Amino acid sequence: MAGFDVPADTYDRFMGRFSQPLAPVFCDAVLPEGRLPASVLDVGCGPGALLDELVRRPPHPHGVRRLAAIDPAPSFVAAAAARFPDVDVRQGGAEELPFDDATFEASLAQLVVHFMDDPAAGVAQMVRVTRPGGLVAACVWDHGGGRGPLSPFWSAVESLAPGQAAAPSTGSTRGDLQRLWEGAGLVGVREQEISVRVGFDSFDHWWAPFTEAAGSVRAFLDGVDDSTVERLRSRLRADLGDGPFEIDSAAWCVSGTRA
Repeated sequence: MAGFDVPADTYDRFMGRFSQPLAPVFCDAVLPEGRLPASVLDVGCGPGALLDELVRRPPHPHGVRRLAAIDPAPSFVAAAAARFPDVDVRQGGAEELPFDDATFEASLAQLVVHFMDDPAAGVAQMVRVTRPGGLVAACVWDHGGGRGPLSPFWSAVESLAPGQAAAPSTGSTRGDLQRLWEGAGLVGVREQEISVRVGFDSFDHWWAPFTEAAGSVRAFLDGVDDSTVERLRSRLRADLGDGPFEIDSAAWCVSGTRA
């Protein structure tokens, strides 16, 4: 997860503007009747975009609720723990979840699978900590189809510096998540498309968080000179306009049941 140990508010300004509105769409797609199971694990919680939605959801019919979360980035763990003091937030990776077998009724991962060092191992761990009959679900931006929130950026990069755009990771292409879920032995696997639309008052409003950025965007910008960044910015302004405009982003969502 190199490039993600940044201040939580920096990440929220950069990607939270897309992950936060995606969270309710993801939950609507995978949670039966929109209700929260009695115990849920948020894998790769980041600063808490999905947790924020989970705590808002109608509770289990018996009123029992246990929420836990885990993320490898210390700054994100600290931010999530401060925002949600009643949630068991821990630091760690998906590939070695520090929870007992069959602990949760649902394990969810929003915009995380493609960042796992070993996606198959991470999904296997999600299955392990989920009770038989429980839900295992995830979503990942459709970077492979060029429909993620960062696709305009990478499209401009490719036009100016061919071959330097970030390659789609596992999970970010149609069918990737379904194959992972079926390979993990989950049953009733269903992959579907979900989407969000985010509006921006101006180009500068959209571009400003890129000056901080994280992940592969930060790695690319750190590796080029100021003139290249300015050419990229000018190209993007020409592509998107001065604003206002909207960015439509699609993600692949998968759910399955532990046998």
